[in-house]
Amino acid sequence: MDLNKIKVIQTVKDTEDRLTEKDSLTFQKDYQENLPLIEINRNKKFQEVIGFGGAFTEAASSTLDQLSPQKRQEAIDAYFHPEKGINYTFCRTHINSCDFSLGNYAYTETPGDVELEDFTIERDRKSLIPLIKDALKTKGEDFKLFASPWSPPAWMKTNGRMNNGGSLKDEYREVWAKYFAKYIKEYQKEGIDIWGVTIQNEPMATTPWDNCIYTDEQERDFVKILGSTLKEEGLEDIKIIVWDHNKDIMKSRVDTIMSDPEAAKWVWGVGFHWYGPEDSESTVDNDVLDYTYETYQTNLVFTEGCNPYYNIDQDNLIGEWWTGEKYGRHIIADLNHWTVAWCDWNMYLNEEGGPNHVGNLCDAPIMADREKDILYYNTPYYYLGHFSKYILPGAKRIEWKSDIGELNITAFENTDGSIAVIVMNETDKEQTFTLKDGDRAVKVVSPAHSIQTLLY
Repeated sequence: MDLNKIKVIQTVKDTEDRLTEKDSLTFQKDYQENLPLIEINRNKKFQEVIGFGGAFTEAASSTLDQLSPQKRQEAIDAYFHPEKGINYTFCRTHINSCDFSLGNYAYTETPGDVELEDFTIERDRKSLIPLIKDALKTKGEDFKLFASPWSPPAWMKTNGRMNNGGSLKDEYREVWAKYFAKYIKEYQKEGIDIWGVTIQNEPMATTPWDNCIYTDEQERDFVKILGSTLKEEGLEDIKIIVWDHNKDIMKSRVDTIMSDPEAAKWVWGVGFHWYGPEDSESTVDNDVLDYTYETYQTNLVFTEGCNPYYNIDQDNLIGEWWTGEKYGRHIIADLNHWTVAWCDWNMYLNEEGGPNHVGNLCDAPIMADREKDILYYNTPYYYLGHFSKYILPGAKRIEWKSDIGELNITAFENTDGSIAVIVMNETDKEQTFTLKDGDRAVKVVSPAHSIQTLLY
């Protein structure tokens, strides 16, 4: 292996390049060109990455169930096959129904079933669990899977329904914590390990679909109950992630929970989404990530993001380029501000952006036309792959410096010593720069509207 060789993998608008390996470059020790600079310093390291991935939902699994067996396996391979896929290692699923289910459901819908005698995951066995199992088989090894509830059963809530707001009744907090434990153990019986849980998906959002409202103090108090319950149930290794909502409004929640030692001791990390003003791309939002890490030394995880279809007649996003650039921009910014894992929303949706039981349709990296038996690979799929395929679990972010304001950049060292530098160019112009590492340098051309992984 030539240690001076650099693999160039790129995805470029208006070309055929999609995670395409180009001619390699070679570092030179007598490099003389005077170009804008990206300088890598592998001696200064930051957070360690857990992985990248997306969510298993009933919408995703039911969509694949309507394809031919060959197309269904192709879709699974695309994310999970060691060679053909983009190496997903960190994934999400839902406890009870979510909006991307075929309807509301809970594992026990018997009012007052505080002993959880009627608890069953039979609904998940029909479609969702088979997809997760097939992904595990295709991957050939475990990926980390965390689970999020959108709503407790209707009978546990103040409004008596899973949708449109309402909170967990105080008298059911212990039962709801045991519900988490029961869910984890039932999935273990299926051969599926749940690595972690979030307390509640979007705990401040009153929506037409499944949800449950928690104030800062309510989530703080429930963390204590859930943590102690999981320990009593022999599940103390399960990671607990709080918040799981928009990063632009997370500071109050983080402070309330993490400044309480009794609550904070159970918390492994803070999850966040990108939704919010302009999808939370402001400097202030990145500052809150820095603040959370630097103040509480907790793990930061991006737990959900997608591009919604606000008007299905106008918003069909298949083939759009900006959707991938949005993913790349967010992933790079989040990684550069201490994020250790990044999880997309639905891995697969149908040609309409669903199914969704309240019509909350959206985009996904892979869309399936059920009648034509065709898979559409959208640009977010390729942009995600530039990270998930080359920044491997255990990689550490390393320092980089640059005088090129037009490019988005991040850099990581994998456990085998290889370096992955991600360079994204959202501009309409080609950008040429020098990549320097120690006493070696090389000229690199970044095409307009491209993302490159430079691997050496």
